[in-house]
Amino acid sequence: MDEGEQIDRALRDFVWNIVEIHSQLGEIHKSWAQMLGITEPQWLILMAIDELDAGRGVSGIEVANKLKIHPPFVTSQTKRLETMNLLARDPSPDDARFVQLSLTQNAKTEIARLSTKRQALNSTMIEGLDGASLDYVNKRLSLIAKNSRLASQKLSIGML
Repeated sequence: MDEGEQIDRALRDFVWNIVEIHSQLGEIHKSWAQMLGITEPQWLILMAIDELDAGRGVSGIEVANKLKIHPPFVTSQTKRLETMNLLARDPSPDDARFVQLSLTQNAKTEIARLSTKRQALNSTMIEGLDGASLDYVNKRLSLIAKNSRLASQKLSIGML
């Protein structure tokens, strides 16, 4: 097998590993969501807000960008999460036409209640990797994600 064939085989293995990881993470997110009585997309929205919020709330656009989903979907789902007392939607102090999203105390309490299970699950997922190895993998995955976006753009405009 020549080097080109080895690279092609390695890339196909990589893609299938990513497909498997994506599938398993979806099942995990679905389980966490069910524990809170919400959908998997709603769970991901809560997790994105939790990660992005630096104390002032976060815009729906930021959440949509983080999750790579359409902003109107974020709007509809955050309205539902608000009615469930898991999310606060407050007018932006900079522009009242926009809202800032933040987790309610109820959501924080529910997420904290799951934290022990989440930590155990996270430990299982990264078993055999130390912090430096995980950092290395994350840096390489970030590069591949960036390059994948570029490849997707090239394909969509007919450059490939």
